[in-house]
Amino acid sequence: MKRLNPYAFFILIAAACSGPVEDKMEQPQDPLPFVDPFIGTAAHGHTYPGATVSFGMVQLSPDNGISGWDWCSGYHYSDSIIVGFSHLHLSGTGIGDLTDIRLMPTSAEVDLTKKITDRADHDYSSYYSHDKEEASPGYYHVKLLDHDIDVSLTATTYAGMQRYDFPEGQRRSVVLDLSDTVNWDRPVKTKIEMVNDTLVTGYRYSTGWAKDQRVYFAIAFSSPITRYALAEGRSLLQGADHEGVRLKALFDFELSAEKSTLYVKTGISSASKAGALKSLDHIKGWDFERVKQKAEEAWRNELGKVIVASGDEELKRTFYTALYHAHLAPVIYSDLNNEYKGADGKVHKAEGYTRYDIFSLWDTFRAAHPLFTILQQDRVVDMIQSMLAHYREYGLLPVWSLLGNETNTMTGYHAIPVIADACLKGFGGFDIDEAYEAMKTSAMQDIRGVQYLKEYGYVPSELEVESVTKTLEYAYDDWCIAQVARALGKEEDHNYFMERAGAYQKLFDAETGFMRGRLADGSWREPFDPKHSSHRVHTDYTEGNAWQHSWFVPHDVRGLIELMGGDEPFVRKLDELFSEDSNITGENVSADITGLIGQYAHGNEPSHHIAYLYAYAGAHWKTQNRVRDILFSQYNDQPDGLCGNEDCGQMSAWYVFSALGFYPVNPAEGVYVIGCPVFETATIRLGGGKTFTVEAKGSSFTHKYIQSAELNGESMERTWIKHAEIMQGGRLVFTMGETPNRQWGADASLFPPSMSDQ
Repeated sequence: MKRLNPYAFFILIAAACSGPVEDKMEQPQDPLPFVDPFIGTAAHGHTYPGATVSFGMVQLSPDNGISGWDWCSGYHYSDSIIVGFSHLHLSGTGIGDLTDIRLMPTSAEVDLTKKITDRADHDYSSYYSHDKEEASPGYYHVKLLDHDIDVSLTATTYAGMQRYDFPEGQRRSVVLDLSDTVNWDRPVKTKIEMVNDTLVTGYRYSTGWAKDQRVYFAIAFSSPITRYALAEGRSLLQGADHEGVRLKALFDFELSAEKSTLYVKTGISSASKAGALKSLDHIKGWDFERVKQKAEEAWRNELGKVIVASGDEELKRTFYTALYHAHLAPVIYSDLNNEYKGADGKVHKAEGYTRYDIFSLWDTFRAAHPLFTILQQDRVVDMIQSMLAHYREYGLLPVWSLLGNETNTMTGYHAIPVIADACLKGFGGFDIDEAYEAMKTSAMQDIRGVQYLKEYGYVPSELEVESVTKTLEYAYDDWCIAQVARALGKEEDHNYFMERAGAYQKLFDAETGFMRGRLADGSWREPFDPKHSSHRVHTDYTEGNAWQHSWFVPHDVRGLIELMGGDEPFVRKLDELFSEDSNITGENVSADITGLIGQYAHGNEPSHHIAYLYAYAGAHWKTQNRVRDILFSQYNDQPDGLCGNEDCGQMSAWYVFSALGFYPVNPAEGVYVIGCPVFETATIRLGGGKTFTVEAKGSSFTHKYIQSAELNGESMERTWIKHAEIMQGGRLVFTMGETPNRQWGADASLFPPSMSDQ
């Protein structure tokens, strides 16, 4: 395909400014070549490189077959062994699960009854080399060196397709292993049924992080099975239909004297065999290239919603891969019969909507879900409906839901800001009264420290682990409830939750300048070290320390500023955060504290809004400087290009927003704080012929400071922009320079809004 010169593309956008860009410009540069799914597969990114479509139910990807924190996705770039290709994977999480329904082609003699204590015990495992491995949106390929087999993967929303190219004259076999387990996962019940010589069905029930996970599958082969063997543990099984705990199977196919290809299709469902068979039928025939091309076209449509212009190829690869990663979760969970296994263990039907799951809400409420309200407007309501379905099944809104399971992982009840954001931005299509009931019920529970919040007005340190983080995050979530209560005319509830939104004030220690653990009697927890971290035990902070968590008051930054002594002391404290040495103290330091700039830890979500806080104290030029530094120091286009866990799209959503030039410090306020745009132009296709373009005149690595700004031709001095202003379409133009304009946004009337201003 002929590519447009990026500078010529810039001229095209500029020439189109008199009308909607979408209507006047030529076809933009194809974004797919700028996506590298290997970014984030090294270091602690925990991403997977395999084939999927945006928000797809299937994530068909290689498994290294080893347990460990850096193998949470099943794959790590440092490895060189593959044990199979499974159909479910988590993108960038900190806890390992899934890797279900694993297939592996082999030319080796396989003994299914061998005792397996290590991945090296598998007869069918194979070495591979990155030199013979490639990945792109919707596609993955690798050469299995031990077997001389080329494996190619692609996917639709509901099914995966594999192509195995076997060498001449060698045995053609495929292993289906439902028994293997890594990290937290282990099977509790499995089934394999040989329906005929080309169709195999069954299920895998497992427990782990997700305590009750169920995956039904239907596997079709393009060639007849000539011989098969089934086994459980050390025993071979007779017959064609078996249930057990750790089943596995070996399928042999006719030997070919010439190089030959075997195709495999797999459909899945959490609800039933019928659902899996219907998912299997989502791929018609055996045209692998056609399925791959459809996946690529679907990705091209998604990624083409944002068009960036830059002569920096690395910058575009980093951006479009971030945009790609931000579209991997949550995943579609209801099958083609609209059925799914619910959080109550029963099969439910999603009536009139698509059910989503894998909600990593402690992470994604911050930027990923606000990004969806711009780029995925047609999916937002279904995601809200899915959270409300979880509420009906479980009694509370999801905290961290994983394929029909509540894991109760992390702090807060952060479905609330996601729902509040949708309500306040005017999304319809769901019952707002039920949504409010769900929010209020979740905030009035008597578990997870909320009972102490109601009794003491904060969470006491000796009564609940991670008490400071929980108090701060509950305070923010309660502010979100208060805004919806006000919109619904529920003044009593509004006043009650606004009082709870001020709980952060009770944990601020003016003497040390930090949010600290407070005991039930009102005294401070001693001893206190703001650099101390203890992962999940005897700690007041979640995956961090006082330096990182003391800034989480996104609903009332002005109130936090006043607690810290006013604008100048606040700015000095921020400067200290970034300039302090990066030593983290303690014997059980959280591994999640990564991406350190001073004590700022970009590798974990509590820090993500902090660089934007300068804007609330009249030092916006420092936000510009810090954001640009983070963009270029904590992200790149290599496998180690993420400084911390990707966390289901949040790490990448931060990058997408920040590279565009704005960020939702308060994710439910409908306001974005201006940061530091990096592209000459970036155009967001909003649908309906509308576009919103951010232009950064003169932007370069050194020219990172805003000199002036215009919104739709009018001078803009304020340091924030409304969601509604973006969604109506228009043009935001910055003039960039090498030295800061310290007056831009410096007047208090231009600061972003905050609760204490109201």
